[in-house]
Amino acid sequence: MNNPQNDLMRKSAELKVLLSDFEKESAGENFRAKVLSLIPVFYKLREIGKAILPNQSASGARDRILFYFRKYPMTVINGDELLVVAGIQEYARRIRELRVQFGWQIISGATAKDMAKEGEMPVTAEAIKSIGTDDYILLSSNQDQEAAFRWNVANEIRNSAGAVRDKILGYFQRNVGKAITGEELRYVAKDRTEWARRVRELRTEFGWPIVTSQTGRPELPVGVYILESMRQSPEHDRTIPDDIRGNVFQRDSYKCTDCGWSHAEWNASDPRHLEIHHIQAHAAGGANTEENLTTLCTICHDKKHRK
Repeated sequence: MNNPQNDLMRKSAELKVLLSDFEKESAGENFRAKVLSLIPVFYKLREIGKAILPNQSASGARDRILFYFRKYPMTVINGDELLVVAGIQEYARRIRELRVQFGWQIISGATAKDMAKEGEMPVTAEAIKSIGTDDYILLSSNQDQEAAFRWNVANEIRNSAGAVRDKILGYFQRNVGKAITGEELRYVAKDRTEWARRVRELRTEFGWPIVTSQTGRPELPVGVYILESMRQSPEHDRTIPDDIRGNVFQRDSYKCTDCGWSHAEWNASDPRHLEIHHIQAHAAGGANTEENLTTLCTICHDKKHRK
């Protein structure tokens, strides 16, 4: 049986011979001979890149890329790394296939930067500066089986008429309660960098219950958004700053302070979600302070307002 480590060592030894041949040619004046002597070096390097991974993960470029991503989730992976692992130049196409056809939540460096500007990527300013357009991040090691259908919907909305914010809202409304990645939203927005700002506006200015790991649902993977329901928050509740809202949720352990309901009990027949309630009514001068705010589920919130 062929030993993978022995195979790797053999290929490394062959590379040394090829590099030695190149050194001999480089001492001469024949420019083409130098180029030709580098070609086998290039191909041997690709062979070594493939041989690094375990045999069971090396059936194809796409499988090798996925193996590498799953080995390092939530890690910034540079395109040069994937070029080595894949052993092909068209690695970006394989990433798109993993994302669109197979449902792996892979975002690009451009998407990560857009999210960081709106506080949806918990990384330092220095770290986000170093992320390039050829970088990628696997958000979750779990495959999203519904992704292929959503990407078809995303393509339909992307190519329709309308403003970016309306397209994003339309996509959320077609996927209520489902986890959507920033990469999907960026695609719907035709790659415009404003998409993350428009999502924030839908939540803070228009009252749509769009949540992330940073705004009310800490159990969600970073980089994922969910429209919890088709119900908009009352206008006065939309003025609560995101940081205050998040602090209140955290203080109340992400549970309704009246009935104790939490998202862990969510089901399709009881699709409630958590909202922030003014203890002293906003209309009566109640301030948007943590002391005057409490967490309620939508059912208990409605009861309070009926009273």
